[in-house]
Amino acid sequence: MAEARLLPAWAEDLRRRYLRNEAVLFVLHGNVHDLVLVDGALKPLTEFLTETFWKDVRDTVAVYNLATGVRFAKRAKEVEAQAELLREAGRDKALAGLERLLITARKVGVVVEYAETIAPAGDPSFQGDADRASIVTLHRWSFLPQIESRDNVVLLVAENLTELSPKLVSNPKVAVVDVPMPDRETRRAAARIADPRLTEKDAERYADLTAGLKLLQITAILAPPPPAEEDRAEREAFISGLLGAAPDAAERARKLAQLTSGLSRDEIRALLAPGAADPAAAAAADAADRARREIDLLIGKRKREILERECFGLVEFVEPQHGFSVVGGMEEVKKDLLVLAENIREGRRARVPMGILFTGPMGTGKTFVAEAFAKECGLPTIKLKNFRSKWVGATEGNLEKILSVIQAIGQVVVIIDEGDRAFGSSEGEGDGGTSSRVIARIKEFMSDTSNRGRILFIVMTNRPDKLDVDLKRAGRLDRKIPFLYSQTAEEVEAVAKALVRKNRVRTDVDLASIREGFGARLVGYSNADVEAVVLMANDDAARETGGDAPVTAGNFVRAAADYFPSRDAELLEYMELLAVFETSSRRLLPPKYAAMTPEELDVRLRLLRATVGTRR
Repeated sequence: MAEARLLPAWAEDLRRRYLRNEAVLFVLHGNVHDLVLVDGALKPLTEFLTETFWKDVRDTVAVYNLATGVRFAKRAKEVEAQAELLREAGRDKALAGLERLLITARKVGVVVEYAETIAPAGDPSFQGDADRASIVTLHRWSFLPQIESRDNVVLLVAENLTELSPKLVSNPKVAVVDVPMPDRETRRAAARIADPRLTEKDAERYADLTAGLKLLQITAILAPPPPAEEDRAEREAFISGLLGAAPDAAERARKLAQLTSGLSRDEIRALLAPGAADPAAAAAADAADRARREIDLLIGKRKREILERECFGLVEFVEPQHGFSVVGGMEEVKKDLLVLAENIREGRRARVPMGILFTGPMGTGKTFVAEAFAKECGLPTIKLKNFRSKWVGATEGNLEKILSVIQAIGQVVVIIDEGDRAFGSSEGEGDGGTSSRVIARIKEFMSDTSNRGRILFIVMTNRPDKLDVDLKRAGRLDRKIPFLYSQTAEEVEAVAKALVRKNRVRTDVDLASIREGFGARLVGYSNADVEAVVLMANDDAARETGGDAPVTAGNFVRAAADYFPSRDAELLEYMELLAVFETSSRRLLPPKYAAMTPEELDVRLRLLRATVGTRR
């Protein structure tokens, strides 16, 4: 189907499958509204198919969509009359005309753009006659022996398979080809095409930074400015260097850059600062650095926009503002996570788990620590929102959108809060099997070892017993970290100190000096409860002596005595024991639980499960 040339992997797959007579009707889906890199040039998909892919192997090439009708990129002499009739045909006659062309002429290629608008998904009983006729026509083409015998082929182009009629997608005589997002080597080549001035080092850097972007977006970001704008910017930087560090140098340089348009640098120097040294080299370097920083910020902003727009609110882009410096207590946990963050930064992928499970009662800081860990890793971080839908098939479609974007971004941390609610249970049949399908797809994605060190899942839950057992096994969620309430007064004080720093509370009180009245009272309380007490003490100080008054020891002690949390002691103990049961290392447990035998833990869990197992 194509001459010997280096084709994209998906195009080579399409060529091989056609030569094996696998089908005459193909569906191209995925990244179809993008450029294609071939022979060192970037071309739109339809142009690539009609002018490069089918250049010497199709005598007639037709392109059809609802907006423009039928147009011919190439046509043989014997189909001239049919071509003229097809150019004027409306939708109701266009497919019939194309069918006549396919069964009467030889070596015809047809590209149907926006195929989902011609053969849309949906219940046939609610579709119009035109839609149903189009679906039947395209379905018939896949079986017509005249099309195959005349070496003809049809390509349906649709971005999302879920929007195309399932009668076509599930047809065994229709082959489906995924057009993926550009890989690293393709992005590097596109960066060099967009701006030939880039050094090899910069091209390699942008190949990493632009993961998740389409070639269209990469070329738009990296393309150099128009010559006139570039000349003015360079002239302004040159004049700014001549003027030195004067207070109004920047404003004067901007105005003089406009006035000196058309003058050479020597003429500008002679006019403004005769005898001054040439600042060209330094100015050029500064301009290049500024441009590089601006492009880096633009890439980061564009990636965030793509994540949030393409996933239609199904994910949230997280920008952590804090690291482990404001996380109090949990020294062993922080130590393990810091080592893991270093392995990710240094690219030691073999030492990075496939996923991590954070489990423990509510208010123990699971989300806070997850965001701090993401900050230490330095990777883009997204948080999954509720992707479940009441509409049939929408939940699975939402999940596929999310996973495809995650795969394209590459280096990313994925935070899933309340994992038991997000994934559900594969045992429930009340949702028509949606939960089992969702969990099966999540399992498949999370166990793909090619994602190790690139895509890290952090799943958080206070009810790990409601997660699918196979989801928690090694190879999917390798590390299981327990988050428990503070067990000693010293742990309470460490957490309180971190919360004082986080909330910028003014105080010089040594919390160890008021241990009996503060730390000892809050043992067994959640980190959220301790934060509430610290903020109550801050409010108490403001009421006593003014809004900017420092918090005294008395304020802390009174707040600890006054605080009255709402607690279900049995349920909280059950959640703690579940976290202990799930942990992957006894080293992370406090002495109270580390010394507990599995038999003792099992007996206590069974007793509590019978009492509170159905509570939330």
